[in-house]
Amino acid sequence: MLRIIIWIIMILGGSILGYFLDFLIFENIHQNIIFHIVSLLIGIFLLFLVMKISKNTGRTIAKYGRKGKLKRMQTNVLANQGIYKYMRHPMHLGLFLFPFGIAFLIGSPSFILIIAPVEIIFMLIMIKFVEEPEAINKFGDEYLNYKKQVPWFCFKIECLKELLKNVPKNYAE
Repeated sequence: MLRIIIWIIMILGGSILGYFLDFLIFENIHQNIIFHIVSLLIGIFLLFLVMKISKNTGRTIAKYGRKGKLKRMQTNVLANQGIYKYMRHPMHLGLFLFPFGIAFLIGSPSFILIIAPVEIIFMLIMIKFVEEPEAINKFGDEYLNYKKQVPWFCFKIECLKELLKNVPKNYAE
């Protein structure tokens, strides 16, 4: 629940702060219709990628990270197959696009150039100091070995193709 509240604060706060900074730094940008049309289209595309990556990584976790009956979003097995054999945090990689998607969607250059990058740095800090320790506590040596072999993120073409590859829904069953 706390993580959802943090996300809401980041997106709403970023939007409000972005608009405020836009009027200080980019005085007439909100009157530029071309900028807003292009920005809107980029925002829609980025949010589409966020949803696709979240769906694919969620289905992969559901297939490889669960044994037995568990509540939704819970895992009890370290997922290290599918996209998770290439990178430890593929869902987070997709979520990094979320602030940019919202920033482009609302057409805020300050959000795009200043706030979204700061939010991504905050997310990286959260991964390092919250997510990783939680995974180590949950999976112990298995995660420590996985951590030695698999990077946080992978930007190679084959990794990105795997990240965007459709994962069948039956993986989640």
